[in-house]
Amino acid sequence: RLCYYQVTVAAMKGAQNALKVQMKKINIDQIDDMADDMADLMEDMEEMNEALGRNYSTPEDMDEADLEAELDALGDELEEEDVSDNAVPSYLQEAPAPTVPTHAPVAVGADGGGEQFNLPVAPMKN
Repeated sequence: RLCYYQVTVAAMKGAQNALKVQMKKINIDQIDDMADDMADLMEDMEEMNEALGRNYSTPEDMDEADLEAELDALGDELEEEDVSDNAVPSYLQEAPAPTVPTHAPVAVGADGGGEQFNLPVAPMKN
């Protein structure tokens, strides 16, 4: 049995020597810096996940009662509109077009005279 103990102790000494050699190759400050960098990266990733996970469909402070009140208000607005079978709701009606000019535009310069801009003349309605 003593032989086994001697082999075990010799193996432990060999492992200790190998560990010392390997530890001389490792810089603890570099490991600390790497761990700090990883922590910063994880923090950045967490911020990105929060930004991407935001709910844009409804505000967080809006509850179902607020949504019901908004829906009721929209319903009231629609009831006020003239919604007969052939009527066009106001939000779908076309705005009146601007009138067509009947005279040629006159360019007035700083001196009050007619200054030429060398622009093409648009045909006028008679």
